[in-house]
Amino acid sequence: MTTYLDCNATTPIAPEVAQIVTKYLFEEYGNAGSRTHEFGVNAKQAVELARKSVASVVDADKSEVTFTSGATESNNIAILGLNSFAKTANKKHIITTCIEHKAVLEPIMELEKQGFDVTYIEPSQTGLISPESLKSALRDDTVLVSIMHINNETGCIQDITAFCDVLNESEAYFHVDAAQSFGKYSKYLQNKRIDMISVSGHKIYAPKGVGALITRKRGFKKVPLQPLMYGGGQEKGLRPGTLPVALIAGLGESARLSLSHSEQWQEHCQKLKNKAVEELSCFNIQVNGDNTSASVLNFSIPGLNSEAALVALKGVIAVSNGSACTSSSYTPSHVLTAMQLDDERIDSAIRMSWCYMTKELPLEEMKERISKFL
Repeated sequence: MTTYLDCNATTPIAPEVAQIVTKYLFEEYGNAGSRTHEFGVNAKQAVELARKSVASVVDADKSEVTFTSGATESNNIAILGLNSFAKTANKKHIITTCIEHKAVLEPIMELEKQGFDVTYIEPSQTGLISPESLKSALRDDTVLVSIMHINNETGCIQDITAFCDVLNESEAYFHVDAAQSFGKYSKYLQNKRIDMISVSGHKIYAPKGVGALITRKRGFKKVPLQPLMYGGGQEKGLRPGTLPVALIAGLGESARLSLSHSEQWQEHCQKLKNKAVEELSCFNIQVNGDNTSASVLNFSIPGLNSEAALVALKGVIAVSNGSACTSSSYTPSHVLTAMQLDDERIDSAIRMSWCYMTKELPLEEMKERISKFL
């Protein structure tokens, strides 16, 4: 039986979450916008309970949570939604990094086409962004800083707290793509200097197709975002459309579970990781990235191309050699390339990612299969 080790692409749905989703699909199927009958009222209550649960994870107010279809949409709203404000305020400089997810880089590139000036900070070979590089990039006309918390390919954990310290004297809005850290390393996201946080349901045991954008107020002022779509006025007009109550209820339940169990889950994941590094060291693996998440191991095996490794491990583990969002592309990883790793190391890179539901890794069988290709 193949062991699923591609949780950075998507996690399994937690049983408790599946139960909640099923309830709101088949039993409480009302529209949260229908206020004249109990089905609509019950749906509305489920949405608001989920809103409170999502907010609690990062110590935000529930009024600061906007439900979306996922982190990609949240990223687009956070970035493109500042377009009008930036032009009016004559602040058209954006800071991001070379290792962001495409859901951040591509919206920023769209603004760049419209005349925005963008600074792309490069990581060190460790995959980490230095606070000093952010400080040196800041300008008076910087309107937005967008830096992910945990990289989806390497698992590198960026020093969000240090970035917040750098930005304390700046008016620039700070957006964090937290798709890989919300519900896992959430305490760092509780820093009030973070203005916007993007959340993805299917990275934390909730269904695909739901996420959130958390937008903190500065004092009593909201982040000056403009909607990308119009019609209906749902979610205070920022993200119109009939709310997918079942999916939102599932996200709320996964947020509640993560708030209660994340430390225990991370301890389990770290034990799996330590064992994997120990057992695979016989192949002189090169771990790509420092200060990495407990649930991710991106590594290269000298002399073994990643495509060959995937063939060797087929039927044993389900893994990735890059981001699922760019799996149709055979171009080298932009993340590992930005880290200035050599071509052979990049071509050999494999990403394994697991979760609290992963009982163990089939390391002996992996070693046996890999040995036959070396």
